[in-house]
Amino acid sequence: MTVIAERPSCASVDEVGALLPVVGGTTTVPLVDGTQRVYANLDYAASAPALEAVAARVTEVLPLYASVHRGAGYLSQVSTALYESARQTVARFVDARPDDVAIITRNTTDSLNLLAGVVPDGGRVLVLDVEHHANLLPWVQSSERHGNRTTILPIARTVAETLDALRAELARQPYALVTVTGASNVTGEALPIDQVVALAHAEGARVAVDGAQLVPHRGFSLTSTDADYVAFSGHKTYAPFGAGALVGRRDWLDTGTPYLAGGGAVRDVRADRTVWQPAPARHEAGSPNVIGAIALAEACDQLAALPAGALAAHEEALRERLVAGLSAIDGVEVARIWPDSEAPVGVLTFTVPDHDPGLVAAYLAAEHGIGVRDGRFCAHPLLAHLGASGGAIRASVGVGTTSEAVDRLVVALTQYLSTGPAVRYEVVDGCWAVVEDTRPLLAVHGLNHLAATAAAACGPALDD
Repeated sequence: MTVIAERPSCASVDEVGALLPVVGGTTTVPLVDGTQRVYANLDYAASAPALEAVAARVTEVLPLYASVHRGAGYLSQVSTALYESARQTVARFVDARPDDVAIITRNTTDSLNLLAGVVPDGGRVLVLDVEHHANLLPWVQSSERHGNRTTILPIARTVAETLDALRAELARQPYALVTVTGASNVTGEALPIDQVVALAHAEGARVAVDGAQLVPHRGFSLTSTDADYVAFSGHKTYAPFGAGALVGRRDWLDTGTPYLAGGGAVRDVRADRTVWQPAPARHEAGSPNVIGAIALAEACDQLAALPAGALAAHEEALRERLVAGLSAIDGVEVARIWPDSEAPVGVLTFTVPDHDPGLVAAYLAAEHGIGVRDGRFCAHPLLAHLGASGGAIRASVGVGTTSEAVDRLVVALTQYLSTGPAVRYEVVDGCWAVVEDTRPLLAVHGLNHLAATAAAACGPALDD
C-alpha cells in the first residue's frame, strides 16, 4: 500500500462541532457490554444521513404529492411546479451554464449509465483505473456493446505524472469523452479537474465528472471548471430519498438513445414510429421520484447557504485530526494515491496490517459504537494498486461529524492494538460478527437481534 505519514505540523486540538444538524445525530446504539453510546457515524461516503431541514421539507410536501406533468388537478400542478423547481435548484447548485440540462436520476451510477448511452457512435471514452465502479463499469459495458471503444488508463505515481500520461494518451488517438472522479471514494484525493478539462478540450474531448464524493464535500461548478457533465447522488448529499442528477451539455442528451422507453419520454407513438422528447423528459420515462427530487433540492439549498469556505474548513479540520491521530498509532497505515495531491475531501482509508479489516470494523461497531466501512469500496482496481486487494477500512466525515467521533475512533484503534477485542468474533457467511450477539435492533419491527441479520447485512464480501 502507498503510505504517506501526512502528519500536519499543527493539527487542531480544538473541539469541532457539527456544521449542520442531521437526522439521527444523537441516536444511541447498544454495545456488547450492555451500555449505550451515541452512534459515531464515520461512513458518510457510503450514504450520508438526511439533513434535518431535508426531512422537514419532505414532511411539508408529502400532503401535496400527486402525479406530475399532464395532471389537471391542483395538486398535480403543485407537484409539477415543485419538481421542476427542484430541477432548477439542482442545476444552480452545480453552477450549470444557461444551456445545460439537469436530468433527475436515481444516483451517480444511474447518471453515468445514462451518459454512457448517449455518447455518439464511434466516440471513444477514456477512463482512469482510479475510479469507483459507478464510473468504470458503465464504460466497460459500453465498450463491450459498441466495439472496444473504452480505454482504461493506469494512474501513475504522482498527480503530475498521471496528467502527463493523460496528455500523451489524448494525443495518441481521438476521444469523445474523458470521465474522471471528482474525489476518490477511497482516499478523498483527485486530479485537478480544471487541468483535466484543459487537456481534454485541447484535443477535442469532453469531460464528465463523477461528483459523488466531491459535490457534497466541496461543491462543484460546471461554469468555472468548464467540465461538460457532472453526476452526483442525493444519498451522499444528505438527501437519502432515492434521487440523483446528471447535469451538463444538452446536445448529446437531446439526441442520444432514451435511457428508458416509456410514457413521458415521447411526443407521439404510432405503430410504425416513435417521436421522442428532447432532454430532460427524453430520459425520465415513467413517474419520476418527485419527493426525492424535492429532497435533493433542499439539501442543495442548505449546503449552498453555508458561509463560503465553511464546508471545506469543517472537513479539513476533522481530516487533519483523524490523520494525525491514526499516524501516531504504531500498526496503522494511512493510504494515499499520490504524494502530490492537494486538498483531499473528508474520506480516508487505512489498514491495520495482519488484521482482517472486517474484524476491525466489527470490533469498532460492537465495542465502541463506531460505524466505518470495510472491504474494497467498489473500487477494486484502485485497492489493488494500493496493495490492499484483501480490503481496507474507510472513515469518512460530513456536516454532522464532530471531533468526538474522530477521537473515539483513534482511542478505539489504540485499544484494539494494545489489548484486543473484549468479546469473541467469528466469520458468518463471509462477515465478521460477535459470537451469539443478542443486542436488539432498536425498535425495528420484525427484527429480533443482530445475529439474526448479520449475514444479510454483510452483503457481497469485499465489494463495497
